[in-house]
Amino acid sequence: MPLLSEYSVKATPDRGIVQVYDADAYVGDDDAWEAAKEEVVGGNGRHLFLLSLQSAIKATVTVRIWDTPTPPPTDAEGHVPVRIESPTGILVINQFTMGPTGDTTLPQPGIYEGHAWWTGRQATADYYNDVLDQMDEDPDLDLGEAWLACPAEERYTLDLALRQERIPTDAVS
Repeated sequence: MPLLSEYSVKATPDRGIVQVYDADAYVGDDDAWEAAKEEVVGGNGRHLFLLSLQSAIKATVTVRIWDTPTPPPTDAEGHVPVRIESPTGILVINQFTMGPTGDTTLPQPGIYEGHAWWTGRQATADYYNDVLDQMDEDPDLDLGEAWLACPAEERYTLDLALRQERIPTDAVS
């Protein structure tokens, strides 16, 4: 199972959302959003929503492309199967209203399948809520410093493998 490519970037889960989508994708839809609320990560073909439990502490988003599908790690907090269509071969990582934080070029355009998994999601949310509670006692608390001092790291990883090189026109979302 050789790793073909790996890309990581920090993204602020603006309004609790980080998005991963094909560079030519349209805005996500309600079904994708509802799936994310149920499963943490949900999509509609060309667009994935990653749903954080907080909205200020940067999370690491990693896209890994393997030559064959890989199983999710046993120490992941959770995982779900995912599929993303990328006719451009470029995936964008977006911070919802804050804009893109990065993009990665896939080995080739096509349909990729695999799984999304995450760690540190709950620990980061707990820290976030504790800091907000501290603001009642200390209104001068520097939130920027507090967010940087988070002892947990929220991570979302997409482990994908190419399933189909060409995207049929009826599969385009």
